[in-house]
Amino acid sequence: MRRRGFKNLPSSMRLVGGMGALIDVLLSRLDSTRIITGQPVRRLRCTDHHVELDSEDAFGHITTWCAEHVLLALPPRLAEDSIEFTPALPQALALQWRATATWMAPHAKYIAIYDSPFWREQGLSGEARSMLGPLGEIHDASMPGGSAALFGFFGMPARFRKNVPEDELLPLCRTQFMRMFGPQAATPKAEIIKDWALDPYTATVADLDGAGHYAEVPAATVTSGPWSSRLTGIASEWSRQFPGYVAGAIEAASLGVQALPKPSS
Repeated sequence: MRRRGFKNLPSSMRLVGGMGALIDVLLSRLDSTRIITGQPVRRLRCTDHHVELDSEDAFGHITTWCAEHVLLALPPRLAEDSIEFTPALPQALALQWRATATWMAPHAKYIAIYDSPFWREQGLSGEARSMLGPLGEIHDASMPGGSAALFGFFGMPARFRKNVPEDELLPLCRTQFMRMFGPQAATPKAEIIKDWALDPYTATVADLDGAGHYAEVPAATVTSGPWSSRLTGIASEWSRQFPGYVAGAIEAASLGVQALPKPSS
């Protein structure tokens, strides 16, 4: 069925250059000598005077860092699953973090890039919903002054999707686009599948069966014991208004910075 579209409220916006452009701008404002990449944190130890962080490089070498306060910029479930805390986090808090689904973890996206947005010539917006699949929600992903593109979120669960080879998924996606937008959709000049459920820095095993959404926002700080005033979660999942979204990341980080102890005069 084809019908008139509805205006998005609030308005949806796409960044010129994609989300990578936003990251590049933020990165350019930081002191590059204070940024360490390629070293995931494996352990956090709370001592009498500071927090010790053990990070591991690609060769397995461990580096220990000292901090007064740690801001966790990764989802609560991933933090609880991938970092060893000494002493252990309070049990109730650890269970709460473990039960908090990571927003994007069970999702995957198919993107098809074309020479031109041919669907617009038919008066189509590129937005669609489907119960047949494999894609359930589809949008126009064309960039101003750049390539034309359509993308869709997979409607099949992550655990099922994991057992279907990519070379089987791609033709199914092309066939669906062709059914919806016509024969020109069958020949994209490039196509990509991004599956967050396979990303070790996004998903855990517990996320394979989840929907990625949740009703209760977890506590971002420890209120008592040795970790009190030493640890704050600032990932988007800790946002109370927009969990899982960029706006949520901004809100959670802003609240996290406010929670930092004030420097002594």
